[in-house]
Amino acid sequence: MYKIREAIVVEGRYDKAALSSYLDALILVTDGFGLFHDPAKRALLRRLADERGLVVLTDPDGAGFVIRNYIKSAVDPTKIKHAYIPDVPGRERRKKTPSKEGKLGVEGVEPALVLQALRRAGVQLEEEPDGMKSGGMTKADMYALGLSGTPESAKLRLRLLKRLELPERMTPNAMLDVLNALYSRGELAALLTELKAEKEEKP
Repeated sequence: MYKIREAIVVEGRYDKAALSSYLDALILVTDGFGLFHDPAKRALLRRLADERGLVVLTDPDGAGFVIRNYIKSAVDPTKIKHAYIPDVPGRERRKKTPSKEGKLGVEGVEPALVLQALRRAGVQLEEEPDGMKSGGMTKADMYALGLSGTPESAKLRLRLLKRLELPERMTPNAMLDVLNALYSRGELAALLTELKAEKEEKP
C-alpha cells in the first residue's frame, strides 16, 4: 500500500476500485464527461487542488485527453500534476470487447505502470505496511456522529454537504473520503452540533 497526499482524479468507479487496492489516497471520479455538467464537483476539485494538490490520471485514449484538458482549464494548472499511463493494447477483464482504440485504461494496466506514471509526474509515494490505510474518520465514526444508520442520517448528510459546499449527490463512502481529506473528527463533531442546534431552534 502506498500513501499519496494529493487527491487523484480518474474517469470512473472501476478505475477508483483498482487504484484503491494499492493506493492510500483520496480518489475522485469524473463520471466520464459528467464533470462537464457538474459545477459542484468542479468546485470540489478546485478546493482540493488548493489544499492538497491534484493528480490527473485518465485513460490514454482520446476521451481521456479531452477530460484531462478540461480539468486543466477548470483548475489552476500550477496545482495539478499529470500522470500518464502508457499505451498498452488489450481489454479489461470485465469487458467483452476492447475499447474503441484498443488500449487498456487505468483499471486494466498493471499497478507497476501506474506507480511509475505517478513517480514520473513528481508524486511522492510513501510505502505503508500491507493492509494499512490512513484516515481519521471511519464508518463507525459516521454512525456515531449520526451520519449513517438512522432514519435522519440522509437529511443530516445533505445539510452537512450543503454547509461544506460539497456535491449533494455524493455517496456516504465518497463523503467519508473527502471529509477525511479536509477535516478533523473534532471539527466535524463541532459543525454537526451546530447544525443540530440550528434545527432545534427552528419553529
